[in-house]
Amino acid sequence: MKDNERQRHYSWHDPSRHWSRLGELSGLDYLSAVVRGEVQPPPVAIAMRLALIEVSKGRVVYTGQPGEDFANDVGSVQGGWLAALIDAAIGSAVHSALPLSSRYTTLELKVNYVRAVAVDSGEIRCIAEALHVGRTTATGQARAIDGNGKLLAHATTTCLILPPERATVPDWTNG
Repeated sequence: MKDNERQRHYSWHDPSRHWSRLGELSGLDYLSAVVRGEVQPPPVAIAMRLALIEVSKGRVVYTGQPGEDFANDVGSVQGGWLAALIDAAIGSAVHSALPLSSRYTTLELKVNYVRAVAVDSGEIRCIAEALHVGRTTATGQARAIDGNGKLLAHATTTCLILPPERATVPDWTNG
């Protein structure tokens, strides 16, 4: 390893075990189990240092910890990292309002960046809420703020609601 080279290592649990529980629980119950530590967070949350810390029906709070490993070529945090934090939160807000066995997928995500995120900015908080949850679509909004309460970005989404008969988990083990 070179003197100025940095490395990052992380591990995760096989997520397919937890995906099978999606059909057993409502969105709120599933996400509440994640907050309580009874269900492991998804691998992407571990890789990107995102954490679901609060959940109620139609509302969630996520935190994220950016760092230099998510820096872009001008020295700030890549906007895609912030969009991933927002997408996780806003999607979870919709998920928390879904009934047993229903799932969602993001159809559209519109992020408005207000200010740059420094690599040493500390914990970022994202508050998201579902605005409308219908039979086939849902909409939501989110705000990402820094530790001083300054707005970093705000966003809206449209999600497609997948009914139980279409909400199957792919079997990745038969590759």
